[in-house]
Amino acid sequence: MRIGIDLTWLKPQKSGGVEAYAKNLLEGFAKLEDDNEYVLFLAKDNSEYLTKYFTSEKFTFVTCNTKAFNVKAHLIWQNLCQYKVLKRNNINFCFFPVYEMPIYKCKRIKNVTTIHDIQAYHYPEYFSKLENIWFKFGWQRAILCSNKIVAITNYTKQDIMKNFKHKNNIEVIYNPITLDNNEIEDFSLLKEKYNIKEKEYYYTVSSMYKHKNLITLIKLIKYIKENNLKIPNKLVISGVGGPNKEKLIETIKQMGIEENITITNFVSNSERNSLIKNSNVFLFPSIFEGFGMPPIEAMNLGAKVITTNCTSLPEVTQGKCTYVQNPTDEKEWVEQIKEIQDKKAQKIIFDEYNSEKIARKYLDLFYEINKRK
Repeated sequence: MRIGIDLTWLKPQKSGGVEAYAKNLLEGFAKLEDDNEYVLFLAKDNSEYLTKYFTSEKFTFVTCNTKAFNVKAHLIWQNLCQYKVLKRNNINFCFFPVYEMPIYKCKRIKNVTTIHDIQAYHYPEYFSKLENIWFKFGWQRAILCSNKIVAITNYTKQDIMKNFKHKNNIEVIYNPITLDNNEIEDFSLLKEKYNIKEKEYYYTVSSMYKHKNLITLIKLIKYIKENNLKIPNKLVISGVGGPNKEKLIETIKQMGIEENITITNFVSNSERNSLIKNSNVFLFPSIFEGFGMPPIEAMNLGAKVITTNCTSLPEVTQGKCTYVQNPTDEKEWVEQIKEIQDKKAQKIIFDEYNSEKIARKYLDLFYEINKRK
């Protein structure tokens, strides 16, 4: 089977969780014992990055006349040219790892599309009116034009079914998670770089959108500091930025806790893993997630984890970490942090998110769709 995979949308080190998802899934395909050929369709501004990253002989690459970072031009190319490019490369089946796909159906090309969440439906304030119209239209067209939609959690599936017309073509396949426990930066280097000490700081990985609820962690640090509590009062945040970044930085300054909060921006996997492993507690305060990989990665690395009971998070973490009931109450976060201080940290492996197993589920779905007349 010759499987086309669209990566023309991927913005290196800017696409956040969906970039990690795509990389992990492709690594899973590379591990499978199968005779398929995977043709990766890339954009001009991500081809060099991705061809260096994926080295399996299973993958062949086609660089398309589009750019991921030029969103408007990419949408035009997608709807005028993408199916032509797929046909020219003898692709009869294409996988779209995000909902971005042509808004019409091509009978010659069967497809599967993944929808990770419908964030704009719940947080329209993040986007312009035109963007909101386009997102809702794009999701609806993806649902109607795809042979199968993959939702990454049961929460996401129910959310899609509740808010969009569908044709009972939605299947749940969880995200693949790939984590190399040996890919760890020397913590002595990070201690000096970020002015932190082992087990004396909290850590989170998050973009800086409102629903990520970082403001509560900032209030948490202020509360700990003001009340001289005998728990760490240092927070390290890593992420890819977002529209709330400047506001958060200004809030930190106004609260007088600049010395207590470090924002690292984007970090390598090895640095992130070391920061997780050596933290006092990994905190994940998000109130909206289609999946939510960071808490699972943190547990896999043996960190203590506190997260919320919102949306998909209890589903994917399977009740194996600590949860706050009111995610915006910094006092409850304090109580949960105190509660787990004396608990022994343990490594928790989620084998069901193994990249090879998840890739096999996708491949079985591809075979099923490809056999249909």
